[in-house]
Amino acid sequence: MTKAILIIGAGGHAAVLADVLQQLGQTITAIVAPQRPEPRAVFAGITWLNSDQDILRFAPEQVLLVNGIGSLPGHNRRAIVQQNMINAGYTFATVIAPTAIVSPYASIAEGVQIMPGAIVNVGAMVGPGSIINSGAIVEHDCQIGALNHLAPGAVLCGAVRTGPGVHVGTGAVVIQNVSIGANTVIAANATVRQDLPADSTLYGAQSCLKGEN
Repeated sequence: MTKAILIIGAGGHAAVLADVLQQLGQTITAIVAPQRPEPRAVFAGITWLNSDQDILRFAPEQVLLVNGIGSLPGHNRRAIVQQNMINAGYTFATVIAPTAIVSPYASIAEGVQIMPGAIVNVGAMVGPGSIINSGAIVEHDCQIGALNHLAPGAVLCGAVRTGPGVHVGTGAVVIQNVSIGANTVIAANATVRQDLPADSTLYGAQSCLKGEN
C-alpha cells in the first residue's frame, strides 16, 4: 500500500520540501496548516487541511508526515509538533533532495531533511528531525544531534559533534573536532574554533560567547 504524504506547515520551508518531493516523484496528499497556503504554483492542486487534528483521521500506518515548519532560534513549534506526532505513533519521512550528495557510508536518521546542494560525507551521523539546509556541508565523521538546523551554506568540518536542538546560522563555520552543546545558537557567518557549552549563543567571534557555564 502506498502511504499518504502530509506536509505539516505551509511557509517557505514547506514549499521547498513540496518541490523536492515532487522531483522525487512523490504525490503529496495534503498540506496541514492553520491558514490557507499562499497561492504558490508548487502547492497547486494539493488539499489543504487546517488543523493538526486532521492528521488523526489517518491511521499511523497509512501516512508519512513531513515536517515543513521552519526552524528558527527561539521557536520550538517544529520540535513540539514533531514529538507530539511521534508520541501518537506517526512516522516522519526522511527527505533527501536529488541534488544533495550523501555518502552511502553516512547514517541518516528518521525525519532528516537534506536540501538541494547539501553535502553529507562519509562517516557522518545526522540525528532525527534535523535539517541540513541548501548548500550546507557536513564533513566526515560529524555527529549531529536531533532537531538541529544547519542553515544554508553552513559548514561543519570533520568530526564536529552537536547536541540536540543546535542552530548553525547561514554561512557559519565550525572547525574540526569541536563539540557544540545542546540548544546552542551560532549566528550567521560566525566561526567556531573551540567547544561551546549547552544553551550558548555565539555572535561572530568566539569572545562574544553568552550563556557560558
